[in-house]
Amino acid sequence: MKYIQFFITLFLFLILVPQPLIAVESTSPMNELDDISDQALQMTKAGRYEEAKHLLVYFSDEFASLSAQRSFSMDELRILTISHNLAVERINQTSADLEQKVNAVTTFRLVMDALNSKHQPLWVEMEDPIMEAFNGVKVAAENGNADDYHATLNVFLSKYNIIQPSIKLDIPVERSQSLDARISYLDHYRQDVLEGGETMSELTALETDLQKLFENMTEDEADPSLWWVIISTGSIIVSTLSYVGWRKYKGQGEVKKSERQKN
Repeated sequence: MKYIQFFITLFLFLILVPQPLIAVESTSPMNELDDISDQALQMTKAGRYEEAKHLLVYFSDEFASLSAQRSFSMDELRILTISHNLAVERINQTSADLEQKVNAVTTFRLVMDALNSKHQPLWVEMEDPIMEAFNGVKVAAENGNADDYHATLNVFLSKYNIIQPSIKLDIPVERSQSLDARISYLDHYRQDVLEGGETMSELTALETDLQKLFENMTEDEADPSLWWVIISTGSIIVSTLSYVGWRKYKGQGEVKKSERQKN
């Protein structure tokens, strides 16, 4: 019984102990690139454009070295390259304001995170501002105010464009294309949609797609490493119980055998 109590105590300790004490994730080249992209974003937000530009150039050099060792799909390379180039272009563009620069580097940052993240990607955290912007579009459409409708739709499109490249890395192509097609339709035919009486049905359908997009990407399960601990420790307990049972059975058998020999 002492063995059983020991392993049960060990099991509970591993479950309740903070994750960083269980295992420390080693720094990988992808994690380092992820950190560089985050630093570039922080420098951009602070208006330190020269530092941000140097970090983006450094990222490009480091990624070139990594891509020679690790294979990426054509879509991954294309999306990352486009977002990186746009970030560099906006940083160097004197006519671009702070918001435009931040949005461009944020897009690049989210793409890098989507490539590196094994669980819930950062772009999911944009759910609240995007859905808030979309709700503004619905309210303007319900009120029939064309000016507000166009203005709020522009705000929504601006926010959605920040996460669109990252989405393509995390969801099936068919879903991404379907979502893009619905949004493009509202954008290109905005006046026709508003005046044609189909506005609310189109917006309701898009709202449903957006909600499913974020719901499907929200991680509501335990961290896989935690499940590994549970399974591993559970296996130890099962093995221990089996071993203790076997020893008990064997001991009882030896006792009976000894008694028969005495008789």
